[in-house]
Amino acid sequence: MKKIPSLLLFSLLAFGASAQVWKSKKDEVLISFFSETPIENIQAESKTALSIIKGDSVIFSVRNTSFSFEKSLMQEHFNENYMESGKYPVSTFKGKINDAVDLTRSGTYQVTCTGVLNMHGVAKTYTFKGTITVKGEEVHLKSEFDAKLVDHNIDRPKAVIKNLAEVIRIKVDAKYLVFRKS
Repeated sequence: MKKIPSLLLFSLLAFGASAQVWKSKKDEVLISFFSETPIENIQAESKTALSIIKGDSVIFSVRNTSFSFEKSLMQEHFNENYMESGKYPVSTFKGKINDAVDLTRSGTYQVTCTGVLNMHGVAKTYTFKGTITVKGEEVHLKSEFDAKLVDHNIDRPKAVIKNLAEVIRIKVDAKYLVFRKS
């Protein structure tokens, strides 16, 4: 897990030194997904993702094995058969907030974000809507979007094709504080 913070901080340095930085609060980034079919619904969430906002740039990183499921067998199939977490341990998103937002002024802002989701070793560009709420020095970002499994080369075996949706709903709920060097 130590490689993820290092990767985020390295990426942060690549953004340049001028903009203020917001770093996700510990255990305050929730990434979840939902698959709905007539046979069964599958939902999972991770509370260990990390994120940084600097200027109009935003980065997320999550270990695929950190997702929790209602049934342990679902979690096992997710990691071994679908995400191949041993081969692709981390999913990332690197993007830009398309709208001008002053993260130093309290308020609620409707935004769109465009960036690249790298999941299962496949990078795909997405644009989606979200809400940023600023209250003092805390920033709260919420968004959701759909991802097609086929777009990330994630197979749905015929044996479970009716149990797993073609499109999953991904939700992000992240809280940040101003990053201060120690």
